Amino acid sequence: MVEALNKALHEAMELDDRVVLLGEDVAKTGGVFRVTAGLLDKFGDARVVDTPLAESGIVGTAIGMSIYGLLPIVEIQFDAFVYPAFDQIIVHAARYAWRTNAELPATMVIRIPFGGGVRAPELHSDSPEAFFAHAPGLKVVCPTTPSDARDMLLAAIAHPDPVIFMEPKRIYRAGRQEVPEDSAVTLGSSNGAGAELLSTARVARAGEDLAIITYGATVPLCVEAAGVLERQRDIQARVVDLRSIYPLDVKAITSSAAACGRALVVHEAPRTAGMGAEISSLIHERVMLDLEAPVGRVTGFDVPFPQFANEEDYLPSVERIVAGANKVLDF
Repeated sequence: MVEALNKALHEAMELDDRVVLLGEDVAKTGGVFRVTAGLLDKFGDARVVDTPLAESGIVGTAIGMSIYGLLPIVEIQFDAFVYPAFDQIIVHAARYAWRTNAELPATMVIRIPFGGGVRAPELHSDSPEAFFAHAPGLKVVCPTTPSDARDMLLAAIAHPDPVIFMEPKRIYRAGRQEVPEDSAVTLGSSNGAGAELLSTARVARAGEDLAIITYGATVPLCVEAAGVLERQRDIQARVVDLRSIYPLDVKAITSSAAACGRALVVHEAPRTAGMGAEISSLIHERVMLDLEAPVGRVTGFDVPFPQFANEEDYLPSVERIVAGANKVLDF
């Protein structure tokens, strides 16, 4: 995924000289995860900018750049570092299109490596996606495969609205996938393949007995749990990778839940008021009569993310997902 994101950034900057990248350590270091490696040498320090450690200033600067016609891409170094920039994101970036009657949308991408599982210190493992999904005016997306990461980042850069681009850092280097040389996404257009990628889910595993709805680093865990359910109980679980956190692909969610009759939502973020609650509500409101059991949830806990010695106790595991699935199946 790291290589795919880097490829997308190279492609975007080559195709459009309005694309600029700014953030902490993105230039000389190439980012702490090396997503931006090589960009400074190729495009120079006028387009790849190492910033002070001031997230509010970084995002505020990017908003100004966008209003004056540039296409800024912000890297927030770690998930919880975004909190100082909330005022700029929620009060300004999310509202400029509404505030100016669409004349001056804050066209920008804010990349956020998020989630746990990398043995990081405090404030390096949060999952803040629900905060952004709650703010009208923002698009919130999360790729899970290298191919999606490359194409979705290009689509996000092309999109007129501000896009919160959540990158599950636990699977940055978890596997490899062939990525086509040419992207299906055309930079400069928000239509077609790009718009579809930023608003639709994908089926990561087929099945008709249980719908497991998830996103980010829990997608491969859910696929693995589905394999366990097949071996243990001959259950065919469908795994739905949301890709778009806001807007949700309501049709994919409800049709999967209705087809399977049982549904489980899985995410790392805390349980209360998380995306799982919204997804569960959508299913119960729209297809409750097709269900054979209440929608289940397997999530993080309602506590601050623990120190790394205890993070495995907090994160959804294959075992917890299987247990949650069995509870729904046995209702």
